[in-house]
Amino acid sequence: MSHTAHIPSHRKPRRSASKLAVRAGVAGGVLSTLAMAGTASASPAAEPVTETLEMPVLNLDLAAEVSSAVTTAADNTRAAAVNGELQAEEESARTGAAAEAKQAKEAAEKKAKDEADRKAEAERATRNAARTTLQNASASGEMGSGTVTAPATGSAAAIVNFVRAQVGKAYISGATGPSAYDCSGLVQAAYRKAGISLPRVSQDQSAEGTSVSLSALQPGDILYWGSRGSAYHVAIYVGGGKFVGAQNPSTGIVERNLSYDRPTGAVRVL
Repeated sequence: MSHTAHIPSHRKPRRSASKLAVRAGVAGGVLSTLAMAGTASASPAAEPVTETLEMPVLNLDLAAEVSSAVTTAADNTRAAAVNGELQAEEESARTGAAAEAKQAKEAAEKKAKDEADRKAEAERATRNAARTTLQNASASGEMGSGTVTAPATGSAAAIVNFVRAQVGKAYISGATGPSAYDCSGLVQAAYRKAGISLPRVSQDQSAEGTSVSLSALQPGDILYWGSRGSAYHVAIYVGGGKFVGAQNPSTGIVERNLSYDRPTGAVRVL
């Protein structure tokens, strides 16, 4: 056996720093053991022993790994920054869209409210105009018939008192009293109370006497609706802008203002 011992070299790629440290420690231990063995076996007369040791070569490419790690970290940082910017832009876009939608909704609601207010104002104006027209017509009828301010006397008073006493009774077509009347039946009965005979139907009654203006009415005048000689309804003017008539089955005999159902004309028989 040769006095020179050779330790084979095992070279493997470095995988990690911890493995390199272990290998270095093992190599150091081997060298220490060999040194101690050589010292113990050597004698004073023995020849010097020469030992050749081949240390393992540690190839550490740390610079490349560090550079790669730094590059990866930088790339990750840039990616995170870009992702953050994209999220911020998306959030800003959502916020802007929500604000625009809210503004559009408020504008639509305001427009609808303005339109509703305009329509309501127009309806109020129309109602006011109609109310004014009705009031003017009522006032005109009362003023027109107000030429007679004194109470009815004589035959006119008898006629007026009679028809007013029938208010509230029923309207029945063809009836002539005493519990129910139609329009011409009431007029005929009232004039009979004053001793005057009239035709039975409204068409003939509207052709009696002389025509008078609605602005010059007197109590006891016969009012008619339609044309004279072919009227479809008649009643008695009782003064103060009012008349009494058997209107229809739903109302019966009532006293109303001329504005309630303004007549076409009038005749005076008294």
